[in-house]
Amino acid sequence: MEFTEWIRGRTDEQLRALVSARPELITPVPAHLEGLASRAASPSAIGRVLDRLDRFTLAVVETLAVRDEPIAKDVLHDLMSRALGSGDPTHPRAAEGGDPGEPEPALSTALDRLRDLALVYGPDDALELGPGVRKVLDDPAGLGPRAADAFRHHAPEQLEEMADDVAPGTAGSGKERLAAALAEPAALVAAVSPEARGALDQLVWGPPTGRVPNARREVRIESARSPIEELLARGLLAATGEESVTLPREVGLFLRGGRVHRDLLAVPPPLHGATRDPSLADRTAAGQAFSFVRAVEELCERWSVEPPGVLRTGGLGVRDLKRAAGELDLPEWVTALVVEVAHAAGLIAAGGGVDGEWLPTSGYDLWRVRSTADRWTALAATWLHMDRVPGLVGERDDRDRPLNALHTDLRRSSAPGVRAATLGVLAAAPGLAPERDSVLERLAWEQPRRRGPLREQLVDFTLREAEQVGVTGLGALSGHGRALVEGGEAAGLLAPLLPEPVDHVLLQADLTAVAPGPLTSELNRWMTLTADVESKGGATVYRFSESSIRRALDAGHGGEELVAMLGRHSATPVPQALSYLVTDVARRHGRIRVGTASAYIRCDDPALLDQITADRRSAALRLRRLAPTVIASRSSRAALVDSLRAMGYAPVAESLDGDVIISQLESRRTEGVALARAVASPNGLDPEVAAAAVRALRAGDAAHLARREPVDAPGGQVPRGPATATISALQEAIKQGVRVWIGYLDSQGNATSRILEPARMEGGYLTAYDETRAAVHRFALHRITGVAGL
Repeated sequence: MEFTEWIRGRTDEQLRALVSARPELITPVPAHLEGLASRAASPSAIGRVLDRLDRFTLAVVETLAVRDEPIAKDVLHDLMSRALGSGDPTHPRAAEGGDPGEPEPALSTALDRLRDLALVYGPDDALELGPGVRKVLDDPAGLGPRAADAFRHHAPEQLEEMADDVAPGTAGSGKERLAAALAEPAALVAAVSPEARGALDQLVWGPPTGRVPNARREVRIESARSPIEELLARGLLAATGEESVTLPREVGLFLRGGRVHRDLLAVPPPLHGATRDPSLADRTAAGQAFSFVRAVEELCERWSVEPPGVLRTGGLGVRDLKRAAGELDLPEWVTALVVEVAHAAGLIAAGGGVDGEWLPTSGYDLWRVRSTADRWTALAATWLHMDRVPGLVGERDDRDRPLNALHTDLRRSSAPGVRAATLGVLAAAPGLAPERDSVLERLAWEQPRRRGPLREQLVDFTLREAEQVGVTGLGALSGHGRALVEGGEAAGLLAPLLPEPVDHVLLQADLTAVAPGPLTSELNRWMTLTADVESKGGATVYRFSESSIRRALDAGHGGEELVAMLGRHSATPVPQALSYLVTDVARRHGRIRVGTASAYIRCDDPALLDQITADRRSAALRLRRLAPTVIASRSSRAALVDSLRAMGYAPVAESLDGDVIISQLESRRTEGVALARAVASPNGLDPEVAAAAVRALRAGDAAHLARREPVDAPGGQVPRGPATATISALQEAIKQGVRVWIGYLDSQGNATSRILEPARMEGGYLTAYDETRAAVHRFALHRITGVAGL
């Protein structure tokens, strides 16, 4: 059966499952099912879907790839049974006392999934791999190429000599005779020395390649002087380069005793770790979630007053990160996590002056008025799906440069997938805090093609960051963390577990205040403004000082107001020492004034300055007389000069030294604002989008098969109507699956009539089968003049 015909024979439900699991196949929607089949067979699309297969399902694909012809399910069942070691007392897992397992029902489940993904097609008596899959698999199951491919670069004369040695008297070309001999290599393997057999054993289970000097040497069996030469002469090793050899697939399968895989598991390996009380884990995670929200809030509040600068290369300076860590009383790596999550959530961004500063955004003001549970959910979801890796802060890149927080080099496209997979492992074992190696082993089974040092590093980062964010507690996934991973209502589960904020402190005679629990947001901001945190723990200790009181006065609060506030929020009377401190600092505060003037007007004639200040047109300049001959203004120097000239005066600009400035035109530029990078979406393809895509594919395929001719649209005026009515009519047509008549403006603005079978509408475009063009097209909604029924 042809792959395209098999795709065409799938039901609509099966096609929806295919495009939902592989959304890249409909980006954009192909014109027909033949195009969908072609796209599904592309190497990039196959590689992406293979990366998502678990170890057993991938082993099924590799087993099919080893065979060149279609095989029946019962034959595949026998091959998988051998790989699992069912009934084999010599299997490694059986020797260790473990259960080798049975291929069913895992095999049927794997085949159903592979059919859904269009990697395997055909009936159970003739299973085939989809086109292109074998090319993407590099050395499937650790087996080398077939003999016919392994010796394709050898000279015909050399192949004839090798065939004469291993298969004398047989007919055919040297390559064919050698391949036929290697199909049954038992006699050839038995004839080699123990040393040569040992060299073969090193390549049996992969990788099937090795390096030897002068691999292309010409050698005969009678002239072989070393174990490698024995193998080269008999064709048990094939030279693939000047210093590289490979083990032909037929020889590898023979040495494996008919098994394609070794020590295969049909089910995920068990997780090992410490058992945790679920309620205790939830409460611990909730406490940490509260602390994380407060850390983000405190960071934004501090940066709103004293924002750090943006480095010229982008990011946050090392000193600024250290200062923030000290202010938050957190380790630097945790502070980097707080900074990165706040930035990814849109709570802080680069702004300010020419050089740039890291400042809270307007989004922060909206975020901080929400409930604590909702604020945490927003932060945790951002952490889960962002492509930035805070754990890399402080490490060095490929050019030995340090990686700073908030730098663009912290992006790793695989980070969201690793976080989701790691938390998925924790979700599979409720109440268990699995060991790191156990998590890595499970992930290696779930996604065997996604391995490497970076992946292990990302798993380590995920485990420790999940604890700090409050997704896990005591190493186990919390209830609200599970809801976050599974797309449930995390905030509703977290809210009852959060500590109840208190609205009072205990003022002490030693100029300290003790917060007996987490403070309300308003009181926390007050205490952060008027006092410095001295210690944290079960209770937070604040200390009042001249500098902290002055900070509150600078923010616009009066001394009496501060004393009154302390009295309202203290469960104990305000100590006399604290009251005296506030009164004394307030008495001395503001006796000396320092101001800012953007520009000034200087003139030796006070009468002329009197005339300027009396002119009602100067009100917008916000002038202030500082001396008989000096006026200060908040306007810029250039704006002040232009305004005075518009009023009929003839001023000139001068420098701070009193010299006249010679004006000349300057070429000015402004820096563009970097756009925030979107985080990965937690959801898959929308079911309505998948259904619409399948309808469009069916319509386009019907036209493709029938070679339908374009039809003529009705004559007369094209339909016209309001945009809202047009969109509503198209949505209804998509829902009902009916044809419509539309008016459409072409690129020159000319109105044309179209008869459409609408499929889906998103992003300002309508995807539909156009009967007037006999093809699937995308139509810009703003160009549709109106809709009418047929």
